[in-house]
Amino acid sequence: MKTILHKADSRGKADHGWLKTNLTFSFADYYDPTRMHFGVLRVLNDDIIAGGTGFGMHPHDNMEIITIMLEGALEHKDSMGNIGVIKPGEIQVMSAGTGIYHSEYNHSKDAPAKLLQIWVFPNERNIKPRYDQMTLELSERKNRWQKIVEPGPIEKGLWIKQEAWFHIGQFDAGQETHYKFRRPENGAYIFVIEGSVTVDGNQLNRRDGLGISESESVLSLNATANSEILIMELPMV
Repeated sequence: MKTILHKADSRGKADHGWLKTNLTFSFADYYDPTRMHFGVLRVLNDDIIAGGTGFGMHPHDNMEIITIMLEGALEHKDSMGNIGVIKPGEIQVMSAGTGIYHSEYNHSKDAPAKLLQIWVFPNERNIKPRYDQMTLELSERKNRWQKIVEPGPIEKGLWIKQEAWFHIGQFDAGQETHYKFRRPENGAYIFVIEGSVTVDGNQLNRRDGLGISESESVLSLNATANSEILIMELPMV
């Protein structure tokens, strides 16, 4: 098994006043040649957007973009005509494909919006752009893994153009759990949203990330505090 540990305080940082962000991988003005991506996982940004502010219309193409709201609400508009507000418990997926413009604004004038934005390289380029959003039942992630994203197309649920599965779990302190890979050749990137956990002997604390490749088919995790954990299983090439 190969591992790469990204401690929370080792991430790139940017403070634009209206936007404060921590960057697990090279992005914008943050560049580290050793932290370009993990397999097809290209971006993992931990953003705080001040009230009444946000990103104006800007383009994307050939990228699968997943937004996970943690606190507050984010208003989305795009060139396909979609308008929506994303709140905690909701996940947004956008396949940029041949090209799309969108904007993201804090829906509140006062309270900050906190979110994770994740980019994944697609397994097919220049597809028709697509947008989807779903509200998930938070109770379904209590001491177990709740699937939030999977490969598609599928009729129900959120999907992306990649052989990747994303799960979130909320585990009580002392709770042991396991994660079984869907594809043996995939790797996994584990991100601790809150709390702390050991993963096959590796101690992870709040906002730490651990990339695992060439692993056994099952990972063992033990929450050492009440924790919320994101695990992303994805191809390594």
